[in-house]
Amino acid sequence: MQLFGIMTALVTPMHRDGCVDLDALTKLIESQIRQGVDGLVVLGTTGESATLTQDERNTLAEHALKVIDGRVTSILGAGSNSTREAEAMHQWAHALGYDAALHVTPWYNKPTQEGLYLHYERIANACELPILLYNVPSRTGVDLEPSTVLRIAKNIPQAIGIKEASGSIQRAQDLIHRFQNVRPDFSILSGDDGFILGLLSIGGHGVVSVISHLCLPEMRRMFDAYADKRLSDAQELSARIWPLVELCFFRSNPIPVKAALAEYTRMSPSLRAPLSELNKEDYDFLRQILHKQPIDLVRENTEATNRGEP
Repeated sequence: MQLFGIMTALVTPMHRDGCVDLDALTKLIESQIRQGVDGLVVLGTTGESATLTQDERNTLAEHALKVIDGRVTSILGAGSNSTREAEAMHQWAHALGYDAALHVTPWYNKPTQEGLYLHYERIANACELPILLYNVPSRTGVDLEPSTVLRIAKNIPQAIGIKEASGSIQRAQDLIHRFQNVRPDFSILSGDDGFILGLLSIGGHGVVSVISHLCLPEMRRMFDAYADKRLSDAQELSARIWPLVELCFFRSNPIPVKAALAEYTRMSPSLRAPLSELNKEDYDFLRQILHKQPIDLVRENTEATNRGEP
């Protein structure tokens, strides 16, 4: 199994009372699939998995997989800073029928590189489900170094790729160089929406995206243009969606993207504490970016989400 293209890290829609909104999630998934997404990540950081109860995670994971229904790659966020819990979550993802599980590096504990390797080794030994590594040192406080990623890939065949969110194109280049003659099937995915085209240009395979909630058709055209060697078209599309990168990350993810979705759909901007909604000044900034797009790409995409159709 090799991962390519655009994988959206789904938000978890919530009602104003804080309960999970499964109807809105259904519409969001249907819209994403019909507009050309390659895969969907359920219960990732963008999905606020850290603040959901286990019962809510169970309900969301089961519901999302039923809606996806094998039409695109399904990936379940199953990471934990407890290796024992990560093993159990991995087995759970496998039992549900997901195609792969996303495992972020353990946060707060600050394990050594040896500890990180052993963490992923134990997860792999729990069951045969493919593993997508996730390196995001700005959130976890630990960096999964390229040498450790290579060691994991060499010795753990279930490790099929990495969502690399260190924010460094040099790091991505290092990973691609190390893997080209060792595991050419190992996917290097951008965890940062800001350098998708840059990653593709050095041999990367795709992105786990947040802004794809707002501009998936344009991202699809950008990927297709690059694949067809229409570089100027890909660059133009990249420039057109760039303001949405600024928008989605000027406050902690997923606060801005939920607010942006709420501007054009019936989806509530509600979040799970300790995250809080944007204040008036921040909302004004968000609306300014949304309404000065060269094409109304956000309205076009989110209205499809509102209807659950393209």
